[in-house]
Amino acid sequence: MSSPSDTPILPDGVVIVGGGQSAAVAARTLRRKKYTGPITILGEESHRPYQRPPLSKEYLADPTASVDLLPQDWTDTNDVSVRTDVRVERIEEGPVVVTTSGERVPASAVLLATGGQARTIGDATGERIHHLRTRDDADRLRAALSASSRLVIVGAGFIGAEIASAAREQGVEVTVLEAADQPMQRALGPRLGEVCAGLQRASGVDLRLSTGVSAVRESADGVVVDTTAGEVLADHAVVAVGIVPSTAVAEASGIACENGVLVDAAGRTSMPGVWAAGDVANQDHPQVDGRIRVEHFDNASKQASVAAQSMLGADVTNSDPHWYWSDQFGVNIQGVGQPHPSDEMVVRGDIESDSFTAFFIREGAVSAVFAVNDEETVGLARELVNMGLHVPTDLLTDPERDLFEALEGAAT
Repeated sequence: MSSPSDTPILPDGVVIVGGGQSAAVAARTLRRKKYTGPITILGEESHRPYQRPPLSKEYLADPTASVDLLPQDWTDTNDVSVRTDVRVERIEEGPVVVTTSGERVPASAVLLATGGQARTIGDATGERIHHLRTRDDADRLRAALSASSRLVIVGAGFIGAEIASAAREQGVEVTVLEAADQPMQRALGPRLGEVCAGLQRASGVDLRLSTGVSAVRESADGVVVDTTAGEVLADHAVVAVGIVPSTAVAEASGIACENGVLVDAAGRTSMPGVWAAGDVANQDHPQVDGRIRVEHFDNASKQASVAAQSMLGADVTNSDPHWYWSDQFGVNIQGVGQPHPSDEMVVRGDIESDSFTAFFIREGAVSAVFAVNDEETVGLARELVNMGLHVPTDLLTDPERDLFEALEGAAT
């Protein structure tokens, strides 16, 4: 690529489709890397870019909690145009972004950061049936919680658990329905899933496992959830069964998609000049020897930063394992990486206590970590996973030994 002194980098500017974490990080990265050309963010919602993680935690409890990602003064100072209520239809080669109103926005580079939509169950809709994906969803759910005595949540993953936690803090009776034998069993395995189940039950949640749901419908004075064990009645229901990647724009553009937009390790899609990042991106990832689509804040940030630098000609890739966290029932949960069912699990501390860290071992190396109320250990463990270090089991499991030993050993 020519240097800035020869030919301007990305002379027609960068257009970012979407208004979430990836959009904000990409815009900030471009400016931090001294890109001076036009940056335009096209968001479909009426709100400026905001964070989604607080929607099921701080913001759900307090509407004054700050969730803004790109304050007006920052975008004004850094000459970033944020446009709300804009729906993009497709991207044409060039690339050119085409909106549903027929507007054509030329660009030198485009970032697809369209995220995802809440997965539904059948035609479950109504004033008393909720999904939590947007700021407006959170506002509506907050109002419902203040007027409810009974809430049923379909899905015991992080979002379902965080909503259950917020509802219990307000004194609402909560029933959580989960089809698997344990919460998050597919990602964490049965033993750690059992730990998550214990957190919910200890806080008074009526957690019903191995319970399939066929329908969620409104009744005359509430909601009815049809399950494999009979009907469950409540004032309101939340369907928290994951998201579906928003690939409509990419598909309409002829960009390759499969469980999201297919991208390489630098975020490039199959269309020249177009990148994708965040929940919508299904990345070819070195850490998993294949593709993975991750729905977490940290991954959205890393992918967006890499994509922005790649647009500017940098030879960078996103190769770090993803990191996630959840605050629920007074407990902080963190994890790094993607454990495989065949990985060996060893535990530092007492898994029955309120603080421990579980390490997953694959071919002698630390492949993933899961921690409860142990931020210091998981911080060090992230480096072990990043480096793919082979660490003696007795060092991992002994709380009296410092994990810095493993890092220092790798440095020598």
